[in-house]
Amino acid sequence: GGGAGPEPITVSYKDLHKALHQPGFFNNLIALDVDGNKQSVLCRDVQTHPVTDRPEHADFLRVSADTEVAVDIPVVFHNEEKSPGLKRGGLLNVVRHTVECFVKANNIPERIDIDLTGTRLGQTIHISHIALPEGAQPTITDRDFTVATIAIPRGVSASDDEDEPANE
Repeated sequence: GGGAGPEPITVSYKDLHKALHQPGFFNNLIALDVDGNKQSVLCRDVQTHPVTDRPEHADFLRVSADTEVAVDIPVVFHNEEKSPGLKRGGLLNVVRHTVECFVKANNIPERIDIDLTGTRLGQTIHISHIALPEGAQPTITDRDFTVATIAIPRGVSASDDEDEPANE
């Protein structure tokens, strides 16, 4: 990447193993120092030993601040206690735990926040209902895909999901 050819490097097992187990490892820019030349990179793939699961090889993509990359951004749900559908026994069925988005390499969001306030039984949360972080565009543009649903439990109907009277 970055208009330069590939460079073979050696990374210590200890450093790679430690970094690999940090949250968001594949979404965070890493500053690699290659012979005194600092380069910003994203890890794109790690191959592990089939038996020991030790990392054996990593592929890094050299990026600049303006490089646009596709990354999986984790989805985080908030305000479950303010969802009438979940209060009535509904289940949050997460269809996508991450959403792949195009973003600038120097502006990769940590997460996508979804507010469940007011969600009802049987409601579907589509990508179009979500306020994506600034500069993030989903890679899937040909349809309004589902991110989560409020599943209706057996024995309960969606019409049961009315605002409860104040005296209950």
